[in-house]
Amino acid sequence: MPLIGFHASHEQIAPAQLLADVQFAAQAGFDAAMCSDHFEPWSAVQGHSGFAWSWLGAALATTNLRFGVVTAPGQRYHPAIIAQASGTLASMFPGRFWAALGSGENLNEHITGDSWPAKEIRQQRLEECIDIIRRMHDGEEVTHRGLVTAEQARLWDAPEVKPPLIAPAVSVETAARSAGWADGLVTVNQPHEKLTEMITAYRSNGGQGKLILQVHLSWAPTEDEALEVARVQWGSNSLTPPTTWDLARPSDFEEATREVTEEQLRSTVQISADLAVHAQRLREFADLGFDELYLHYVGTEQKPFIEAFAEHVLPEVR
Repeated sequence: MPLIGFHASHEQIAPAQLLADVQFAAQAGFDAAMCSDHFEPWSAVQGHSGFAWSWLGAALATTNLRFGVVTAPGQRYHPAIIAQASGTLASMFPGRFWAALGSGENLNEHITGDSWPAKEIRQQRLEECIDIIRRMHDGEEVTHRGLVTAEQARLWDAPEVKPPLIAPAVSVETAARSAGWADGLVTVNQPHEKLTEMITAYRSNGGQGKLILQVHLSWAPTEDEALEVARVQWGSNSLTPPTTWDLARPSDFEEATREVTEEQLRSTVQISADLAVHAQRLREFADLGFDELYLHYVGTEQKPFIEAFAEHVLPEVR
């Protein structure tokens, strides 16, 4: 039986409301939660971008859920800061926190004014950051000089229960490369053949831990309404890498997706007015081997989605 979680989208919902939403999801019967960590939203219409780490402390303290966050050390965040932030949450809430560490997106990282490196350099930088973070979680004093620099960095409150460091991947190549360091793999809904290939690449290269899937979905009383929610709120997310990695501002995403088609939307978001269809699609994702499914309703009014899925979809998937 897959664990079914709630995805909290900081790009779309103000932090106070998002906290209330995740509390309601916990009460309704969702098993866990995860959130994004953005400095800017993908589009102006989304219009939010609360600080994930502050929010996570409040969310962990006011629910009984386990939480994860997708973040990027190396440019906007020094790895020692990520080690401290993740180590503190893991110390306060042992066994209830994980972090997915990726190579980042220019949308969030351009604020430093540093140049945006090529993907291979970003990947190498990430791997250096992961080594620093793990060593600090182990209580070491770390000095490192490479693509990132750490000088006598030590956690005075190293976590007894270390947070799992998960690999976020959207490509087969990244899934395979991450297998050497990751405690698990997280990706987003894609064609089943692609997801199967990613899982195989991760496992065949020695990848351990849980397989996690974030599912973007849109539901409404009618198909047209569900489609419109996806178009307005998530149309700017119909692009694929490397474009999504390299664009710098919300306006860039809006311009690049001005003529987004229904086919493009449906390839990115699971769209249906039929709750039984959503349940079937989620069962199919679980059958691929995913241990945890995090549902991201791409609209902004979360309560109707939470109520409907808690009553009609979660029991069917379980």
